[in-house]
Amino acid sequence: MELSRKFDRILYVLIALVMVVFSGCLIKIYATNTYAEGDIYAAEGAKFVTFYDGGGKLTVKTTATTVGEAIERAGILINEGDIVEPGLEAEINADNFFINIYRARPVVVKDGIIEKYLMTASYDYKTIMNEAGVTVYDGDEIKMVPNDNFLENGVANVYTVTRNGGRVVTVEEEIPFVEETVRDASLERGKTEVRQLGEVGTKKVSYNVLYVNNEEVSREVVSEDVVRQPVSRVTAVGAKASVRPDQATCAEWVRAAGVSEADVAAAVDLIYHESGCRVDATNASSGAYGIPQALPGSKMASAGADWETNPVTQIRWMAGYVSRYGGWQGAVNFWYAHGWY
Repeated sequence: MELSRKFDRILYVLIALVMVVFSGCLIKIYATNTYAEGDIYAAEGAKFVTFYDGGGKLTVKTTATTVGEAIERAGILINEGDIVEPGLEAEINADNFFINIYRARPVVVKDGIIEKYLMTASYDYKTIMNEAGVTVYDGDEIKMVPNDNFLENGVANVYTVTRNGGRVVTVEEEIPFVEETVRDASLERGKTEVRQLGEVGTKKVSYNVLYVNNEEVSREVVSEDVVRQPVSRVTAVGAKASVRPDQATCAEWVRAAGVSEADVAAAVDLIYHESGCRVDATNASSGAYGIPQALPGSKMASAGADWETNPVTQIRWMAGYVSRYGGWQGAVNFWYAHGWY
């Protein structure tokens, strides 16, 4: 029994020696196959470099001259958003050189109703906010909170911003364009043409905004700076004078307006003295308009919505107006006596 135990011990020692020798051979083979210099421990300028990647650690000896080259030779994959310290261009200038790799992770930033998703390797609250494009002010509170919606946020860490206090907020706002109308005597009456398209302008407005527990309680304008002036929309309205109709045509309009046959002659006489029976006749000085020379012309809307262009509607309104003179003949007599009615 004692002999058997001694034999077993000898066997274990032999096996251990074989493993050590074999391991040494493997290390030499690996070094030779990996680097062209041959035996890595004898390579001129080779340095020990230790990588810390998350919870892992890897130490190699390499002739790489920069951090980026050492990472590439070690077969370590760097993803977008990962942080390497020192940077990839940093020189490996000492033996026992250390390289830290911080892996980007998914993060959700919640600022009121706004949610932003990003990949970041940082754990500094303000740096994360900056990467998310969220401005943090004095008095604001940033917290990492439990992820209570795994289906929506996945495995992301969730950070919330609670706004408190006052701050100046600058936003870009639109300046509406103005509608302008011009009368064009060369354009047929009743027609319109857009001569210039309107364009909205923009301005930067700074507000002093007060928040309490993420709720905006007041907003006051501090300054306004116009970035682009608006351009007015210009519409031309036809103002071409109509042709003076003959008396027969004018008489037909008078009859259509409900004037009795006995008053047609007096009505046509008065109308021709006032406007020549032109539906768009305009007094240049007073602005009186239409066949009756109503002032303002909009008075005739009581006789019909088409008062600007319909001669019958205008004469119908005029028939009501001359009643103050006892009718058409009385109005004609007054006109001859005074030159107006």
